[in-house]
Amino acid sequence: MVLKKLLQFFGVGKKKKKNSNKKGKSIDPLWQGASAAPHSTVNVLTSNILLDPCSSGSGNVLSLQKHEPECSSNISSTIKAVDGSKNKDQKLFNQFDVVQDYSDHHYAKTSPGKTSKDWTKTIQNEWKLLQRDLPGSIYVRVYEDRIDLLRAAIVGPSGTPYHDGLFFFDVRFPPEYPRCPPKVYYHSGGLRLNPNLYESGKVCLSLLNTWWGSGCEKWSKSNSTMLQVLISIQGLVLNDKPYFNEPGYKNTVNTPVGEKHSMAYNQTAFVLSCKTMLYSLRNPPKHFETLVVHHFHERERAILDACSAYASGIIVGSSVRDGAKYACDKCFAGFKKSLDAHTELLAKELAKNRAQAPELKGDTPAADEIASTSLGQT
Repeated sequence: MVLKKLLQFFGVGKKKKKNSNKKGKSIDPLWQGASAAPHSTVNVLTSNILLDPCSSGSGNVLSLQKHEPECSSNISSTIKAVDGSKNKDQKLFNQFDVVQDYSDHHYAKTSPGKTSKDWTKTIQNEWKLLQRDLPGSIYVRVYEDRIDLLRAAIVGPSGTPYHDGLFFFDVRFPPEYPRCPPKVYYHSGGLRLNPNLYESGKVCLSLLNTWWGSGCEKWSKSNSTMLQVLISIQGLVLNDKPYFNEPGYKNTVNTPVGEKHSMAYNQTAFVLSCKTMLYSLRNPPKHFETLVVHHFHERERAILDACSAYASGIIVGSSVRDGAKYACDKCFAGFKKSLDAHTELLAKELAKNRAQAPELKGDTPAADEIASTSLGQT
């Protein structure tokens, strides 16, 4: 039930409205009349564990069945106009697109290896599934000349210490794919803001076979997909209580000690998420420059308001209207000092970013107004 709501919230499986005026490249499913395979359905399977490290021992596994449409072995020939948009960011930035330059990709210098026609067809099917079913808060770029590579941007979910952030991942499909899972690298900027996301870029997840698991907890060549990986990272790694992703902490869930440590972890995670925002604003990955500009322009006020609220004592990730606050202890004092410093840096960087956003409305608040409003409340 939890994951059904999660999938509904992300919009997975919902039909998209066509927009013939939408620009950009995409993948035409190439359905062959009555002989075409039907669209895939989303199946939610419950299991004991999905991600590393295990959280509460009662996690859920997302299982997305792949469709098998008839398609050409030449992926380039299937590039068509993209479907309509689903949110403000997407109106200015296609959710799925095919691009050329992969020079800054983490796996750019890794040889694709010896591949087969079946491998090419599998990648093509993955492209189609992503183009059709991506949630509105995940963006993907694939490469026409290196179809083994993919880059994704994931928006941090609301209600978590990662809200409004952008998190980037580079992916490589090895020659053995789908018999083995894709290789995934996280653009960490040298920060460890989640137990599953390492400073080195390692993504620890049972679905990627980078953590222990069994059965449907691990990668399946028949049922697992890249879409499933991205949704799992967004919904189950970037969650509201990442502290309990740490091994050995599951026994402290819903205990006073465990919850206290979880709130402290969320404080640190939010500050690191702010650092990640700064990193993305200053060094946007190639082909995602437009997304970075417009994403942070649209969410500038929400980010700075959240910083102000958290510095006033509101618990990280909670609604300001809830009014839930931390105890004024040394832990909070240290968090406030660090957050105030990063809020000031963010306000300046967001003001620079706003100047780059085209077609700004005349009633857009001035940089000094937004900064003074947010910083003055701390």
